[in-house]
Amino acid sequence: MSLDTARRVLRIESEALTELLQRLDASFERAVELLLGCKGRVVVIGMGKSGLIGRKIAATFSSTGTPSVFLHPAEAVHGDLGMLMREDVVLAVSYGGETEEIAALLETIKRLGLRMIALTGHPQSTIGAASDVTLDVSVKEEACSLNLAPTASTTAAMAMGDALAVSLLDRRGFSPGDFAALHPGGRLGKKLLRVENLMHSGDALPCVPITAKMPDVIYEISKKGLGMTTVVDGEGRLAGILTDGDLRRLMQQRGAATMDLVVGDCMNKLPQTLAPGELAGSALRIMEERHITSLVVMDAARKPLGVVHLHDLWTLELF
Repeated sequence: MSLDTARRVLRIESEALTELLQRLDASFERAVELLLGCKGRVVVIGMGKSGLIGRKIAATFSSTGTPSVFLHPAEAVHGDLGMLMREDVVLAVSYGGETEEIAALLETIKRLGLRMIALTGHPQSTIGAASDVTLDVSVKEEACSLNLAPTASTTAAMAMGDALAVSLLDRRGFSPGDFAALHPGGRLGKKLLRVENLMHSGDALPCVPITAKMPDVIYEISKKGLGMTTVVDGEGRLAGILTDGDLRRLMQQRGAATMDLVVGDCMNKLPQTLAPGELAGSALRIMEERHITSLVVMDAARKPLGVVHLHDLWTLELF
């Protein structure tokens, strides 16, 4: 019985989204252009369930590069109207389009000269007609067995909000690095950390000159504890790396004669490197694909800035 109900709910909501997709037209493009041109913030308003959807839309906008706030319409008429600024764009979420608390704000919105977009199931409603752009998020029926509780309609409104946010993200050229800057906390924040925030640098960076003898190289590898060392030329540019694995293979081949070598003669001259702005998730992927444990971070002049080690990434629990 419960499975049948669940299937019916999901079918109705899925069909609502399919119908929403088929109704997309030039109004959506106008809404995106209006939001792109906003020099202030996107102020999202909505009451009840629509208000909850509005809060989520505002949060999604803000996290993807479009500054946005949620304004509770009932609180607005008791002083919070002061949040509105002349360069803002208002996004009103009201399925019926006649929400009294939002309708009470229309005069102020127009007096301030603010542009307004409506997400409504009734484009000819008071709120729809008062808006500069109206997006039709109507549904044939709610998924509620009584056809009363907002279900399919809230799904449609949220999906339209996501479509707007992602369209703006694409138009702005919002990058993974931009996303990282806005998500510093939690697992997502860890995955989006830049390697410059994780690398072993300064005195912790293993580094020897290209002319170093093997005893000095072994000492540097052991002292820094990363299982490798960078090798630099006379200008301080990265010339290669040598790992403890390389050392073991050399010892097997040459025995004690290894100690007479100069690091420049036996180093890996083409090590895998990263720019300091690369993300931790990218570094981990490269290490796992190439079966290596360290990556050198270097600047545009090929000077080593630090080393990122696999263990440092594992401790972040990125995946």
